[in-house]
Amino acid sequence: MTNKRKTTRIGKKKQKKRKKVLLILIPILLIIGAGVTYAGMLYQNAKELVTDSYEDDGRDSGSDLREDQVNPDVDDVSILFVGVDQGAARQERYGEVRGLSDALILATFNKEEKSVKMLSIPRDSYVYVPGMEQYTKINHAHSNGGIKYTIDTVENLFDVPIDYWVRVNFDAFIDIVDTLDGIQVDVPYELQEMDSNDSKNAIHLLPGQQWLNGEEALALARTRKLDNDIERGKRQQEIIRAIVDRAVSINTLFNLENLMQAVGNNMTTNMSFNEMMSFTSFGMSGELDIESYALSGNDLWTENPRTYYYQLDEEDLAEKQQVFKEHLGLVEPTFGYTEGNDTEEADNF
Repeated sequence: MTNKRKTTRIGKKKQKKRKKVLLILIPILLIIGAGVTYAGMLYQNAKELVTDSYEDDGRDSGSDLREDQVNPDVDDVSILFVGVDQGAARQERYGEVRGLSDALILATFNKEEKSVKMLSIPRDSYVYVPGMEQYTKINHAHSNGGIKYTIDTVENLFDVPIDYWVRVNFDAFIDIVDTLDGIQVDVPYELQEMDSNDSKNAIHLLPGQQWLNGEEALALARTRKLDNDIERGKRQQEIIRAIVDRAVSINTLFNLENLMQAVGNNMTTNMSFNEMMSFTSFGMSGELDIESYALSGNDLWTENPRTYYYQLDEEDLAEKQQVFKEHLGLVEPTFGYTEGNDTEEADNF
């Protein structure tokens, strides 16, 4: 099975390497770093953070698309990363609302290959939400039914099991950037954007290379007033590369505990500490092969009311389904698949 997978054109097709670890992968990567680097010193702190972040999603035996419950120590597994447009300020103002899912990443982890495949799902994707029994934007799944609706929607869309999930909010993003004392990024144009308290035009940025604090970086990551979701996704990737570059350029070992705290305070997950620690084997392999994918589609406008959606390309969606099923070992590899220009390989870690 493994040998066949490695001979597919998917495995052979390699694009330029880029540091492309998305924000919602940071919880896993920090735990990997803690397990590999700090071992005893941070072990107890990490265990307490993950334990406090645990949330039961009601799926006693895991995904309905699995015959047996998975064991991440030996099985290929999936994780759904959910970034929610919610933080302490919004909760204080609006109460305990679920919030829209501003970022969705489906990630599959192949144990033998020590590889990760990530698929970014546009927030405006027009999909069927089983819990709502209607087609709508995929980010409405979380605002209407929380993590359960989101999981059901993604499983229905890709026909792959969601074994685990990690959800983080805006505060995690801000705290991480501030813990690193800011990041250096290229602002593409002048912009005025609300801050995390929803204060309009609170953040004013001019174009050019500059240092941004957490609030400013969040404003740049969120804005799409002068372009669209696709360009915003590219900006978010640039910001995450800046976070990774900054973390590498300074002595992150001395900041790792603070970074873990920043994530842990703003994260919920269905993973136990032992399950999360099983992913340290990916970090201990020396190199972490991460490939990132995007979904092709077209703009879709509806009338009454006039609403924008992102209409996914059915053929491309089917191809991505096959890629992730293969990576999880759920189906035999196919041959002759021609990959488009939407796939880029991240730097190995």
